[in-house]
Amino acid sequence: MSAATSPAAVASEPTRLEILGLAVARALPDQLRAVPNTCRELTYEVAADRLLDVARVLRDAPELKFELCMDVCGVDYLEHGRAEWKTQDATSSGFSRGVAPATPSKDVAPAGRRFAVVYHLLSVSLNQRLRLRVFCADEPEPMVDSVTGIWAGADWFERETFDMFGILFKGHPDLRRLLTDYGFIGHPFRKDFPLSGNVEVRYDPEKGRVVYQPVSIDPRVLVPKVIRHDNRYDPALTNAPVAADGKPSA
Repeated sequence: MSAATSPAAVASEPTRLEILGLAVARALPDQLRAVPNTCRELTYEVAADRLLDVARVLRDAPELKFELCMDVCGVDYLEHGRAEWKTQDATSSGFSRGVAPATPSKDVAPAGRRFAVVYHLLSVSLNQRLRLRVFCADEPEPMVDSVTGIWAGADWFERETFDMFGILFKGHPDLRRLLTDYGFIGHPFRKDFPLSGNVEVRYDPEKGRVVYQPVSIDPRVLVPKVIRHDNRYDPALTNAPVAADGKPSA
């Protein structure tokens, strides 16, 4: 075996993600902050006032060519990482019993870090993917620039994000609700939105039309009786390569 094809030489060759990361660093020096890679894809965070400039470079740079925006997602980091019941313990009462709601935590997301927008980008010509995240500085009225002028396909994705999270997109050509009713109150994917909603709809036979009324469901938190290990990502079931330590390899 020649030195060029030795295991040491193969191990020193950069991976596709490392090559893409170097290309991003060359095209956008000191403009992005890398987010820890937990799903074998690169994720970067960009400041809201640099979003459009960065998006154009990601689309047009010869080494990047992210010509397609696959999805636009909203994220609400309110009380991120906390839950109303412990996920490692079970209860003898199971799903048939509700528990008292937990006391609201004062440890919430810091100012300007509650609402974020995540863009899933795809380069069809170079077969590579990247995610871009931007936080909304104004929590009462979260807003970022619309990228529809760069990726026209983001139009309905931004409308859906506005509908579900209440995030505004400055410069969007037709920003209005997409999935909920015209008279819907609130944004259902926000963490502080009641699980049962604010109003319910029913048909009133006396009035001969659909009417809105305050929701009559009493919300409660259900605790599972049995918590099983999630083996959906077990390498033995997914045919993922396994390293020497038994963990999935990168």
